[in-house]
Amino acid sequence: MAVVPVYNMVTLPDSSLYLQTDVYKAMTGRAPVENEKVTVIVARKEANRRELDSDSFFPIGVSGLIREVNPQGYLLIRLTQRVNLDEVYVYPDKTIELTVSRRPDREDMDPGEAAQRVTAVKEALLSFSRDFEWGEMLRGFIAAWETLGDVGAGMSPWMTDSNDERYALLAEDSQRARFDALEAMIYQNLELARVRVKAQSAQQQDHQKLYKEQALRKQIAYLQQELDEMHPEELTDLRKLELKIESCGMNETARKEAGKLMNRLKAEGENSHESGMLTDYLEFLTSLPWEREPAKTIALDEAERILDEDHFGLEKVKKRILEQIAVMQLRGRQSGSILLFVGAPGTGKTSIGQSIARALGREYVRVSLGGVRDEADIRGHRRTYIGAMPGRILDGIHKCGVSNPVMVLDEVDKLSASYNGDPASALLEVLDPEQNSSFTDHYLNVPYDLSDVLFICTANTTDTIPEPLLNRMETIRFQGYTPIEKQEIALRHLLPKAMEAAGLGEGALQLSGETVAHVIDEYTREAGVRGLKKRIDTLCRSAAVALVRGAETPITVTPAQLREYLDMSPIHQKSVRDSAEPGVVTGLAWTQVGGDVLYIETKATRGSGKLTITGQLGDVMKESAQIAVSLVKSMYPEQAEALEKEDLHIHVPDGATPKDGPSAGITLTTALASLVSGIPVPPAVAMTGEVSLQGSINPIGGLPEKLMAAQRSGVKKVFIPADNVDDLRDVAKEVRDKLTIVPVQTVGEVLSDLSLRGGA
Repeated sequence: MAVVPVYNMVTLPDSSLYLQTDVYKAMTGRAPVENEKVTVIVARKEANRRELDSDSFFPIGVSGLIREVNPQGYLLIRLTQRVNLDEVYVYPDKTIELTVSRRPDREDMDPGEAAQRVTAVKEALLSFSRDFEWGEMLRGFIAAWETLGDVGAGMSPWMTDSNDERYALLAEDSQRARFDALEAMIYQNLELARVRVKAQSAQQQDHQKLYKEQALRKQIAYLQQELDEMHPEELTDLRKLELKIESCGMNETARKEAGKLMNRLKAEGENSHESGMLTDYLEFLTSLPWEREPAKTIALDEAERILDEDHFGLEKVKKRILEQIAVMQLRGRQSGSILLFVGAPGTGKTSIGQSIARALGREYVRVSLGGVRDEADIRGHRRTYIGAMPGRILDGIHKCGVSNPVMVLDEVDKLSASYNGDPASALLEVLDPEQNSSFTDHYLNVPYDLSDVLFICTANTTDTIPEPLLNRMETIRFQGYTPIEKQEIALRHLLPKAMEAAGLGEGALQLSGETVAHVIDEYTREAGVRGLKKRIDTLCRSAAVALVRGAETPITVTPAQLREYLDMSPIHQKSVRDSAEPGVVTGLAWTQVGGDVLYIETKATRGSGKLTITGQLGDVMKESAQIAVSLVKSMYPEQAEALEKEDLHIHVPDGATPKDGPSAGITLTTALASLVSGIPVPPAVAMTGEVSLQGSINPIGGLPEKLMAAQRSGVKKVFIPADNVDDLRDVAKEVRDKLTIVPVQTVGEVLSDLSLRGGA
């Protein structure tokens, strides 16, 4: 059981003891757990845990149970019976071990009499509490006290009795004698409290005189205000605003605007209906950080250390960030190019902004733009509107208090336009280095210099970002993590944070690399680590339940136990088919959560040359299918006449998922060639590339994600456009080493490599 040393507290059987959770942890060395047995022992003198030894305690303690652990930082111990401390041993690590024996009370107190006297004590306390503002709250506590011990423990913080006097109550064997002594102690402290209240009342009367004097002074100040209208230089509150206008370092345009509004405020008076709005505006205007922060010298090695400490992998991203920092250092500028981090959810786009701020030694501000469709969210509202406020950009500057923060504009691809304007167009001025030195917020209505702000934008895709806005930013793609990188991130970052959030101590939960690898392979399907974080959080919560129920630490989770702990079935991961058949070819696709494998299926049936395309394909992909049909007819003239008497059906599985894009052109062509030639394509061969009507293969995007998906699904060989060879530098080495990557320029090269008749 836990041993809780206390000092100068009333600790009696059949009473409740409230402690702060932090105090309990400091004195016991562990976190409280509900229904845990505890022994409360009384220290002879006030001391911290490091100063305690075996002779520091009185020979009698009291045992009990932890009945409640409050999230607000308190716990309730219900004390039950006294115990003799036969042996007390304090180990070098200050762990306390006890040998105790029960110390029974001499039951000589009539329960009925005790209840009547407790009621009398509570009535005295209730009568005393009626004279206070907080008496209502105190009466609630008094009503909950059931025994005199509860009353004594509840009043313990306000009692003036010494530690020895309080311990004497616990040492008394007779219940009656203990009851009489505690009752006398409570009444004595109550009378002392009444004396203090009277003294405070007298003091309050003195304060009332002071308040009256202050009221008279306010009247004098009002009369003085009448005189101030004739002598503006002697104004009080307005004068303070004037001094702030002079000292805050604002530009000349802002100073003129502030002076104009100040004169208007003086003319209309502080009691006019616009004075509140004018005062709020001037307060906001003068509290903005107008003065430029001096450029700091940045240690590049230290910045690199911070980036590596916070994020594993992302070498290309970190390299670009260090380049930015080096250029800023050489040019002596506070900002550089506007970086746009693009990638799947959970790849660290937003969190790396915090690391950049820490590396630069600057303040960090995050502005969420997801769902914003009102231009006023960027530029602010004009002051003519009721409830006008500044836009999110200047509001972030105002809150951080510096003119050169690292500002992350999150989810810029989620902006949308409405009848209230186009927020994306409003961002053009914010992110344009040629314009943002004089950015004008509608609420502020004066130019403000944003050129020292380091802007970082994030997005899942660039498809929905308007071209003029995209041109102002430098796109850096987050390619997603390989399984090995995910495993390292899980063990280095996700698991320690999840254990801390779940209240698990160090080493309480152990996950092997094999277990984490199984979670990654079988229970997540993503380019980032957001889903992986959720699975690890679930494991930590399950471990917390096991610990509360008494499980021994460390708790080890094996791969075989994952389904039980995660309470879910493994996610169906696409893998290459076991058998090949003509007309079916493995393709590669890019999605917002990374790469994926898809299968192009073709079938010929008796008909009249009709082409049917299914699978929720977009217009671009349908056009690729039509190009593929024309190519195959030209390359297989012997079968072309037969195709005129057959209907072709092209299907891409997962029919509920919309698909579009030109990169399936080579896959569609190869599938049709396999169908007409009757030669199957091995399932472990995949391909991606756009085809033209002349049979050439054009480059595509998202190659790293597609190759990662191919390797994950068991593909062994991949055909890619020759123009995409340079993109292989962005592909992880472990992925490249497991794939045979064949660059091709024409459809004929693919068909010849696969030995499809008519492909030469």
